[in-house]
Amino acid sequence: MTKTDHAFDGPDIDAFYRLVAARRDVRNGFLPDEVSDELLTRVLAAAHQAPSVGLSQPWDFVILRDRELRQRVHALARTQQEAFAASLPRSRAAGFSRLKIEAILDTPVNIAVTCDHTRGGRHVLGGHVQPEVAQYSSVCAVQNLWLAARAEGLGAGWVSFFDKADLAGTLGLPSHVEVVAYLCVGHVAEFPAAPELALSGWARQRPLAWAVHDGGWGRRALPGAEPASLLADTLAGIGPADDAAAAAAAERQERLTKPSGSLGMLESLSVQLAGIAGECPPPMPEPAVIAVFAADHGVHAQRVTPWPQEVTAQMVANFLASGAVVNAVAAQAGAEVCVVDVGVAAELPQSPGLLPRKVRPGTSDMTAGPAMTRDEAQRALEVGIETARELVSAGNRCLVTGDMGIANTTASAALIAVFTGTDPAGVTGRGTGIDDETWARKVDAVRRALARNTPDSADPLGALAAVGGLEHAAIAGYLLGAAALRIPVVLDGVIACAAALAAAAFAPDAVHCMVAGHRSSEPGASHALAALGLRPLLDLDLRLGEGSGAGLALPLVQAAARVLRDVATFDSAGVSGAKG
Repeated sequence: MTKTDHAFDGPDIDAFYRLVAARRDVRNGFLPDEVSDELLTRVLAAAHQAPSVGLSQPWDFVILRDRELRQRVHALARTQQEAFAASLPRSRAAGFSRLKIEAILDTPVNIAVTCDHTRGGRHVLGGHVQPEVAQYSSVCAVQNLWLAARAEGLGAGWVSFFDKADLAGTLGLPSHVEVVAYLCVGHVAEFPAAPELALSGWARQRPLAWAVHDGGWGRRALPGAEPASLLADTLAGIGPADDAAAAAAAERQERLTKPSGSLGMLESLSVQLAGIAGECPPPMPEPAVIAVFAADHGVHAQRVTPWPQEVTAQMVANFLASGAVVNAVAAQAGAEVCVVDVGVAAELPQSPGLLPRKVRPGTSDMTAGPAMTRDEAQRALEVGIETARELVSAGNRCLVTGDMGIANTTASAALIAVFTGTDPAGVTGRGTGIDDETWARKVDAVRRALARNTPDSADPLGALAAVGGLEHAAIAGYLLGAAALRIPVVLDGVIACAAALAAAAFAPDAVHCMVAGHRSSEPGASHALAALGLRPLLDLDLRLGEGSGAGLALPLVQAAARVLRDVATFDSAGVSGAKG
């Protein structure tokens, strides 16, 4: 007997993988044709063959054809959809309003797949320590149903906008039975070429190699392949700006109904956005998200700031409660705020909007040795890379940098000194408004850290490990991730500028995706921006951080794209141009 004796025939195997690839969550294009009882029974038979823990078969299938009942269900879904839309940032809400997210009334039949946790009694194999396996088993039935429907040419759409108790009550379910999935089923005119959320720009799929951990968590690799390096993969994906798209944008700017150059930096910014996206006009840089990377610093022990270290964790809580300046600015700009714990020196409780990605609880004191190991610096870089990928996969089309970390301007000054060759006194600022004595200690700490670690600008990973912060490394990875995805990223203040220097040392082409949101009053920011060749959009004497300055600049970035896209040309508007 050979290893393949139990395999299906080749055509059957190919058909199976085609079926898996062709399965779609369908919301549009349903036909009024009825689904025959025979066809529906075949699909349900496939669902009923799903595996279940302990053969408990906790599922049931409730077939719903009555239109009046489905109208009541539709009203429940609409209530939850409206509540969800109200919770979204403005640009996200606008995108959501354009989505068709359910077909409860468009299809001839709805199917509620339920779960009975009591099925099989107390001694279901595997159910003692994991009672939730009943739900997992029911989801297997949903997947079987979905695949069988696709094989039969039926579309199926999963509706998740329900209050579970309200839906169960409307369907008249016993109190111990819950709805696991509500599916809209019917014949369709055609199946979309890709998932509808991907086609609409709402979401993207993660690379498989990033989702497979071979041999243990964190060892990302496809079976039998060398371990994947998120950093190496990302660097390989970064290329130059698209010159043809940029040239087309510059040429279009000359044809818009306005004097040439009259919009100043907005014109060059629109050209940059076209070069990033590789198309003219570029897509609107929205929705946007501000990722606040938070971490603590061992150099705090050198008394470089009067603020206690626990303020980092306290401010993270403030961000999550929407009480900080960045939250107010983001709300005004219609952007989302998420917080990434890459190295806060405290355990943070789980909270909506918090991404727990801690590499270690703060860095070591860089005046006594490296702030972190090279491995830790790379892991922090990859936190930023994956954060960029996750946020873009979730549908964001503009990334914004934010930061939080008491004493992080000290590490920023050290990094800027490394990458620009500037004397520490010239790049070390007052941070939170320190006095002369504290500033002198801060400059001295930067000098001692550089002398102790001798970081090399040609070795950006080593420089980050020696004198950087975990949030600096993560922001550098965030910038690299944005560049690999060809998504614009708006830089905030001196912390982001220091990280941008490191990102540029890894991949000079990454700079073309960076937009300098503002010029921080911290002196190191001006040195960094000059080295990067970036001109800031705003100069308001800001030095708060958090992503506040970049958030204020975000509407300008979006306006640059909108002008290029929406303003009429002289020809289309019938307006006479300037005489030569």
